[in-house]
Amino acid sequence: MYFLQVFDGGAAIWRSKGDELELAKNEFIDILKKLEGALGDKDYLGGDNFGFLDIVLIGSSSWFPTYERIGGFKIEDECPKLGAWIKRCKGRESVAKTLPEPHKVCELVGMLRKMHGIE
Repeated sequence: MYFLQVFDGGAAIWRSKGDELELAKNEFIDILKKLEGALGDKDYLGGDNFGFLDIVLIGSSSWFPTYERIGGFKIEDECPKLGAWIKRCKGRESVAKTLPEPHKVCELVGMLRKMHGIE
């Protein structure tokens, strides 16, 4: 469930501007705070070990720098435990090797925003 909320919330950020962007940003941050609440004080979403939930959700983190740039916020400031979880997951070689590079995601989103007349 969180994966779809994160995906849809992030898409709402890159698909909007102005007042709609501010609303989308706030809704996205609320979703991340719920996810951070589920994480709690655990190292990983399932507990002490990296598992299925982490695998499902960490893939979307490559999009986060783009959402931050467009929305004018920092996930680490809004959700520090979630920011630490992202760093912990990305510190795993298996994760680092498979995630797309954030700058390539940013380029793609910039192209999509232009195609849709947002920029």
